[in-house]
Amino acid sequence: MNWKDWQIKKLTLGDPGFPRNLTKIKNPPKQIYFRGNFEERVLDKSIAIVGSRQVTAYGREVIDHFVSLFVTDGVTTISGFMYGVDTQVHKKTVEFGGVTIAIFGCGVNICYPVENNNLYTEILEKGGAVISEYPPDSKPQLWKYPQRNRLVAGLASLGVLVIEAGEKSGSLITADFARRQGKKVFAVPGPVTSKVSSGTNTLLKKRRAILVTDPSDILRTKTVRGKSKIPNDLSDIETKIYKALEFEPLSTDEIALAISGSVVEVSKNVSVMALRGYITEALGKFHLVRS
Repeated sequence: MNWKDWQIKKLTLGDPGFPRNLTKIKNPPKQIYFRGNFEERVLDKSIAIVGSRQVTAYGREVIDHFVSLFVTDGVTTISGFMYGVDTQVHKKTVEFGGVTIAIFGCGVNICYPVENNNLYTEILEKGGAVISEYPPDSKPQLWKYPQRNRLVAGLASLGVLVIEAGEKSGSLITADFARRQGKKVFAVPGPVTSKVSSGTNTLLKKRRAILVTDPSDILRTKTVRGKSKIPNDLSDIETKIYKALEFEPLSTDEIALAISGSVVEVSKNVSVMALRGYITEALGKFHLVRS
């Protein structure tokens, strides 16, 4: 295959122009292949939006609401180009005149699913991009998609937003990658009777995601948090605790849930952090001491 005919470009890890966000993740791709506009400035203000492949009418309404306001605010959307939420995110971003990036689990010259052929073209025409770590002509295979999800999370500067996800949804893998990468995870609550919202509701119940009902919740959170610089003398677990407390005060048990740690380990470390003046306790919950 002639790459030039497809206008496919390649960036290798370490090259000028290789996305900074991807250099910071564990197991970064050795190379990425892309078509379209993949300049760093497009990623400066970006959000990954993921969810179920069986998107409901409720999910579509939520996507319309969030994407329209993200586009108005100049936010680039990132998703995985698959059925359901992914497709709706890309489609609505294009319709509202925004820029969207699709991350493939196959070569960028293969449109999969094939039903998205027109959408593929529209993404490029509207200033977006399609990217993959897999070389051109690489076939879509199931094992590639969970691996692909680390790039979906890694590219986004604002974090990952989960809209409708079942208990075994691949979107939860993306959310887990985001947490490991130190990215924020947001989730929109769904009906308690909906199977495609059971995963998102569980994320919220276990405090592994921040509950949001409007894009301003995400944009405002970034603004507020951006003023709170994480001290550079914290241990790994202290850093996790600090990040968990950035959004709201939490009890010891809640912190342990948020960082997937033990209560004993958290109790020991919050005591040390309180003595050092980084956090304070009131009414059973720990608060950040912001400088």
